Amino acid sequence: MIVLRKRLLFWLLKAYLKRWGRNIIIYFGIGLFVFFLFNMGLPYFITRLPFIEKETVGMVGPYTTDDLPQEILSKISKGLTKTGKDGTVKPDIAQKWKISPNGKAYAFILKKNLYFSDGSDVTSDNINYGFSDVSIIRPDKYTIVLNLKDTYSPFLTTVARPIFKKGFVGVGEYKVKKIKLNGDFVESVELYSEKNRKALIYQLFYPTASSLKTAFSLGEVSRITNLPDINFKNTTFNSYKNAKVEKKVNYNKLVTLFFNTKDSTLSSKALREGLWYTMPDNFPQGERNPSPLSHFSYVSSEGINTYREDLEHAKLLIDKSQTTGSSRITLTIDTLPKYEETAKNIADIWKKLNIDAKIRVVREVPSSFQIFLGEFNISSDPDQYTLWHSSQVNNITHYDNKRIDKLLEDGRKELDIEKRKVIYADFQKYISSDPPASFLFFPYYYEVS
Repeated sequence: MIVLRKRLLFWLLKAYLKRWGRNIIIYFGIGLFVFFLFNMGLPYFITRLPFIEKETVGMVGPYTTDDLPQEILSKISKGLTKTGKDGTVKPDIAQKWKISPNGKAYAFILKKNLYFSDGSDVTSDNINYGFSDVSIIRPDKYTIVLNLKDTYSPFLTTVARPIFKKGFVGVGEYKVKKIKLNGDFVESVELYSEKNRKALIYQLFYPTASSLKTAFSLGEVSRITNLPDINFKNTTFNSYKNAKVEKKVNYNKLVTLFFNTKDSTLSSKALREGLWYTMPDNFPQGERNPSPLSHFSYVSSEGINTYREDLEHAKLLIDKSQTTGSSRITLTIDTLPKYEETAKNIADIWKKLNIDAKIRVVREVPSSFQIFLGEFNISSDPDQYTLWHSSQVNNITHYDNKRIDKLLEDGRKELDIEKRKVIYADFQKYISSDPPASFLFFPYYYEVS
């Protein structure tokens, strides 16, 4: 019985193949051909479908429309100029410029065939930085002349600031699709790139790094940036299976130990210089930079800001600063919370040199301090007049050095690049011999996606 069934199945299959076998082979071949054709052509068609890639980026706020993060502004628009990492100025919206012999007039020739994100031409009529002390002349459609009241050599860096028409209409790759406000503060900014078919949604209302980390762990944002560390609860983001962690350097801020030069103890030049030499050669929180100017600046000549820790020399200077029979030196370091660990490391070094170092955590620059561990914004231009000139309110160290004053005054008026290099080489040399501060490092930050 079983043998008969097998024979029946065999006869049926043989008859079926005889009747339809040719068609099966033909259609199988056609199907195979279509499969390979579709497989090879699929990427081509996918790239031409109207998909929009979306990324939600979280940042610690608050921000207003007048002080949006540079990461956002640089995507929306460009300036007349742009600066390289070393501070050198290059053309951007302007293809070239001329400076008058007295250094007070700057004529910029704009590039043609540039357009704002609303489709309108970029012309001299659209360029308006809103400088209160600069008069403007527009000789023609593609020329704009900016007249200053006084010579100011960092001006070419100043006009690297992005330009906008009303409503954040810029010349960048992205256009602003929506801005959501909560009172005066920006909650979110949505950008869109037609070229890349990509939408970037920046969430700016997170008050702390901790709340930002929580938002990422809950999936509210797909990328978070400007984190001082990657610790989260009892673990780190490195342990997240699908998280990518990038360690970067913030070259826009220089972490610095500011000395109150009017303090009865720190008024001693020898003591401040001695403390300068106690600073370690490396810091775990950032990239070492022992000068007020970045080590890669075009004015930082080789050897100018070379620094090495020298505790033996430091002790000689510290002992020299003390009067006969004076008691142990006591110093208080006010520090921002994120640099508390650095403050502790410095205090441990000082204790070995018989300095009693106390640490106090503060949330902002204190109105009165002995030593403050904080940071300052470092410009791409070497001009630091407002930080160290004796006449300036932002000179929180109350530094008063006539030689430094003169160098800072000359530096912001000198237009010749080679002469500026000499001026700022002297500035770096002399400020290290009478330091109002110890310059430490560019802080690391983390981006998690």
